[in-house]
Amino acid sequence: MAGREELVQQQEIISFLQPALHMPQNWNYELASPVVKAYLHPPHDVGGQFDVPAIYEEKEEEQWELNTYVTCEVLGWRGIWNSEERRRRADNDLGYAMYLGIPYYGRWILAAARMLVDKKHIALSELIEKIAEVKARYARK
Repeated sequence: MAGREELVQQQEIISFLQPALHMPQNWNYELASPVVKAYLHPPHDVGGQFDVPAIYEEKEEEQWELNTYVTCEVLGWRGIWNSEERRRRADNDLGYAMYLGIPYYGRWILAAARMLVDKKHIALSELIEKIAEVKARYARK
């Protein structure tokens, strides 16, 4: 199944992008205080951190971004999740590499997909098959 192989390959690449902690760790309860603070720091909390100057540009949302927004709102209206759960899944639970490497609405749709699978609204195999179907449909265009 080509869709599953692509998913596995993508997950392997993402695992290589995740930051590595190059520090010997013998016992989790003996971590230095700064390391504990680093582990507990949510990736979206950038207050006080150094950054390069960025140019703010107005950008009109693409259709997939609008569709993602509407889909996530509908999931909320249907009682599937709430905005706090969406923020936690899309901001806190990803880790730095995925948080910084995925577009804003990409994090939303990833959070929605993970939530639907976690709460057993859809099966992971069903999601993988649907992704493969959509990829094949767009490949023909």
